[in-house]
Amino acid sequence: MLGNSRIGLAITGILSALALVVIGAGLFVESGIYNIGADDHHTKIVLALIEQLREHSIGMRARAIDLRYVEVPQRIKAGAQHYAALCVGCHLAPGVTKSEIRPGLYPHPPNLAQEDLHDGRRAFWIVKHGIKMSAMPAWGKTLDDAAIWDVVSFVRKMPNMTPETYQELSKDQSEFSK
Repeated sequence: MLGNSRIGLAITGILSALALVVIGAGLFVESGIYNIGADDHHTKIVLALIEQLREHSIGMRARAIDLRYVEVPQRIKAGAQHYAALCVGCHLAPGVTKSEIRPGLYPHPPNLAQEDLHDGRRAFWIVKHGIKMSAMPAWGKTLDDAAIWDVVSFVRKMPNMTPETYQELSKDQSEFSK
């Protein structure tokens, strides 16, 4: 009988603690005390939680994607043209070192002209689905999978690209921004 009493007290204690955490979290959210503005950085704890959530969520979903890099020059050029029309303002490019929008973005987007693409599946998933609360749109709403693979394949080549090569590949992007 005494054992059942202790188990009941332990369960009651756990449920009470859980209820306090939920109520405390609700009060915190309702208070508006946490500044959600993009010009005020997250606390280290919040940033760490968001980064872990993002990394694990993308990783889990990207595993199921079949890798489909393209090497056809016309498709790389098409990827460059999409990139110039849709991505360069945030992610820069060879010879493009700043933009009007980039300083106001938080979290700060990666400079893809300087980053090696290690996982094409992950890049494909990010381009297609976007990332909530990061200004990264879900381009899968306007681009088909083939066009997204063109962009991913171009981004994969970009770190070794000269500004002149980028300019040549990306010209005539106007047809993609209509």
